[in-house]
Amino acid sequence: MIRRILFFLIVFSLFSQKSFSSPKEKIINNFIKTNNIYFEFQQKIADKIEVGKCYIKYPKLIYCLYDNKDKKEMVSNGKGLVIKNNRYNKIYIYPLKTTPLEYILDKEFILNKIRNLEPKINNNTIEFLITTKKKLISIFFNSQTYDLAGWKTVDIYQKEVIFQINNLKKNIDIDENKFKLPSLN
Repeated sequence: MIRRILFFLIVFSLFSQKSFSSPKEKIINNFIKTNNIYFEFQQKIADKIEVGKCYIKYPKLIYCLYDNKDKKEMVSNGKGLVIKNNRYNKIYIYPLKTTPLEYILDKEFILNKIRNLEPKINNNTIEFLITTKKKLISIFFNSQTYDLAGWKTVDIYQKEVIFQINNLKKNIDIDENKFKLPSLN
């Protein structure tokens, strides 16, 4: 009888700890289990809005195809970032470390930062304000699913960039070739 009561108390305490976890703990646990994501996005820079689809594979890989007349692509192989305008066949190359994506695409960096931060909880999002040596980055998580919901940064021209994630899918099969930088012909 005592064993049954002890067993019940142990099981109950384990379940209650899990269900009463803070939103921050739920985000951390969920993010740890996330290896890659696919999503639709809306990006706003100043007054210009662009949309498209992206794949992110941690650490530091991204492929985005913009749904606009230029059919812009953005690709990072973990070291470099290439933005290709397919309409005019123009390619722009940046070292990843000079962009906010250096931090946004680094899951371990984000986890280490948010473990030590207090979130700002809004209606639909939970925000963490991350400061780095040169940049201020707001990372947003969905308050219901605890998935990554977007970010806010400032670009190299000092314009605010708001990147919103929609229809996110996690841990899917992704073709590794998506993360190869386009040829520079």
